[in-house]
Amino acid sequence: MEFDYAWLLLAFPLAFALGWLASRLDLRQLRFENRQAPKAYFRGLNFLLNEQQDQAIDAFIEAVQNDPDTCELHFALGNLFRRRGEYDRAVRVHEHLMSRSDLSHADHNRAQHALALDFLKAGLLDRAEVALRKLEGTSYQEEARLALLSIYERSRDWAPATEIAGKLDGSSKGSFGVRQAHYLCEQALASVSSGDTEQALLLLQQANRLAPGAARPLIEKAKLEHQLGRNTEAFNTLAQVEQAGPQAMPLAAALLAQVAKSCGQQTVALEKLKNNYDTLPSVDVVEAIIQLGNDTRSARDWYVKHLETQPSLLAASRWIAGERFENEQPHSLVQRALDQATKPLMRYRCAACGFEATQHFWHCPGCQAWDSYPSRRIEEL
Repeated sequence: MEFDYAWLLLAFPLAFALGWLASRLDLRQLRFENRQAPKAYFRGLNFLLNEQQDQAIDAFIEAVQNDPDTCELHFALGNLFRRRGEYDRAVRVHEHLMSRSDLSHADHNRAQHALALDFLKAGLLDRAEVALRKLEGTSYQEEARLALLSIYERSRDWAPATEIAGKLDGSSKGSFGVRQAHYLCEQALASVSSGDTEQALLLLQQANRLAPGAARPLIEKAKLEHQLGRNTEAFNTLAQVEQAGPQAMPLAAALLAQVAKSCGQQTVALEKLKNNYDTLPSVDVVEAIIQLGNDTRSARDWYVKHLETQPSLLAASRWIAGERFENEQPHSLVQRALDQATKPLMRYRCAACGFEATQHFWHCPGCQAWDSYPSRRIEEL
């Protein structure tokens, strides 16, 4: 049987017609989907601008279903879930993004960063740390390091915090030398608690080298040297506080007076305290001068001198406490009332969050800020 070539003449036009019809159907479907996705996207954006997050999420989910390959919609959806506190859904969105083989390197890093933020906001610090560590060497490196620093501070894990602060030092985020010094001081206190005083001294010396203008390493080092009976070394260490930061002398004044008595340096200590007082008058410095007991002025005279320049209720209360009256019964009642009134004035207040405490903190327990407590008490601010 011979093949009839006439059929070919009919097959070619038929094939062309079927191909044309199929392409038209595909184009119509594609145009329909493309129209649907932007509508859902803009509807979600409108809801978001009107702070209607529930409706925005529904619209973005519809847009993602219509166009599952769009990364931006996934990122928008994941961020919305995180803002609403639905961290498990945010994690699923970002993990789905990262599992895609067609995702670009830049978008993969972006998804990794978003996933780390999900874990961080959810309080899953271990998983957040792992996710943030994977961003090393990416464009999110510095942001990841700052987040890691926050994690280590919250968990009081000072050794890795010191490592990360060292990497951040000198970056576009600024200097972290003082922050490193604080971390080393915290490690030193831990070493003292465990009985390793020599390691603590080495850490404090390193902290002083990193931040020579910071008072804390010097004060902590002097405290430790005094505890070890090395009073001459402690006095020499405290003598540097005035040069490093005269404003910190109220925090070191009492210890300086105590150490000076132990090593026979009362005259030198008195001169340093007087010089500091002339520049920055403080009740703490006045009381350190009185504690030395090596000055021609009496305690009463020093409180009066302070009141001449500073309207201090605390100084007035201390002055009245040293006075003698014919009838001591009303005196004791008045003194008790004054002592009660001065208690709030003797506190320290965080300049960042206003948290008040009876003791000075280098690291605010309220807002976690460093060096936010002035060295002077509330009354003297």
